[in-house]
Amino acid sequence: MPQREAALPSGRSLRGLDGVTFLMADVGTGVGPYLAVYLKGSQHWHAGDIGLAMAASSIAAALCQIPAGLLVDRTRAKRLLIAAGGLVVGLACLLILWRPDRIVVMGAQALMGAASAVIPPAIAGISLGLVGRAALDARVSRNEGFNHAGNFAAAGITGLLGQYEGSQWLFMLVFGFAVANAAMVGLINPTQIDHDAARGGEDAAGGRPLGLPALARRTDLRVFLAAVVLFHFGNAAMLPMAGQVLAQAHPGADTIALSACIIAAQFVMIGVAWAVGRASARGIGRKPIFLVALAVLPLRGVLFSFTTSPAGVVAIQLLDGVAAGIFGVIAVLIASDLMRGTGRFNLAQGLTALAVGLGSALSNAVSGYVVEFFGYRAGFLVLAAIAGMALAFFAAFMPETRARSGSAG
Repeated sequence: MPQREAALPSGRSLRGLDGVTFLMADVGTGVGPYLAVYLKGSQHWHAGDIGLAMAASSIAAALCQIPAGLLVDRTRAKRLLIAAGGLVVGLACLLILWRPDRIVVMGAQALMGAASAVIPPAIAGISLGLVGRAALDARVSRNEGFNHAGNFAAAGITGLLGQYEGSQWLFMLVFGFAVANAAMVGLINPTQIDHDAARGGEDAAGGRPLGLPALARRTDLRVFLAAVVLFHFGNAAMLPMAGQVLAQAHPGADTIALSACIIAAQFVMIGVAWAVGRASARGIGRKPIFLVALAVLPLRGVLFSFTTSPAGVVAIQLLDGVAAGIFGVIAVLIASDLMRGTGRFNLAQGLTALAVGLGSALSNAVSGYVVEFFGYRAGFLVLAAIAGMALAFFAAFMPETRARSGSAG
């Protein structure tokens, strides 16, 4: 079956994809860690309840990831999925602002998780379908660069709005980004998306996707997904916990300090995403790059346990820029390597997001109760220990996947 890698998408479609990745940076997870600050500082929730509210989105997303991946593999309406998912997230943010009750907040968080489940595989599928496998490394690196630039811009706007106009504007900002994202999706020409290539099926025997039982027997895929769970178990709750520490120790300065954390990390992520693309183009394997991301997480957790200073928290958060910047690029590339010729690329994206959701839910729920009974220092140290386990597990059991991709980088 001939590949579409020689066909070039239009500049309009590529700019549309740039715009989607820029705007979805703030829409994909709703208000993210700012929700913890809002619930702690404005609504005076307990840490355990905040952990459950944060976990609700991750749990709902986890339950929807496999159906979302299968849907994206099958459908040609990938653009519609991105636009609709973003709008639902935006409306759920307005619902939290309107009724910040526990049941409403958790329900809205669950709705966000379910709606956002289709977004990462749909963006990855459109990217692969537009540019082909040979250009995927560079395209994913570019996507992540725009994604982090979007987070950078949104964090700056959020910090100013939260400091001078009130935290309610944070939720309205997400809705505004969702509407703008729906407009950007329209720039992508649907006729330029090769939907067979978009699901990794260009080399599949007979054009048929690999059966789910055969996919489940893939040891390398299971090891990769387990490593992703451990990565996010050790990482996801660190920034929300740091936000709670700031809200408790420095009331009134928490939103602007948390925005500074996100801005600093996103600035680093932009450079890291570019560097990962360059490293991949030079032939460096996926495994050593991912090991760097895993290695900084335990250090970050230990350092967080020793400070309540806004400046210290911002400085430590730079390490998240390294870890998350690497993960955003390399996880997509590893999934592409593993799924070449299976026709299950978008399902693998959904499985990866499922692993992210499971790890994030565990991170928020477990750390919330550790903090409630033993304090914030214990919470950070528990997450650091789990991150150390993730590093050891990946180093010991995950094979290198780059040679399978056949990519020129």
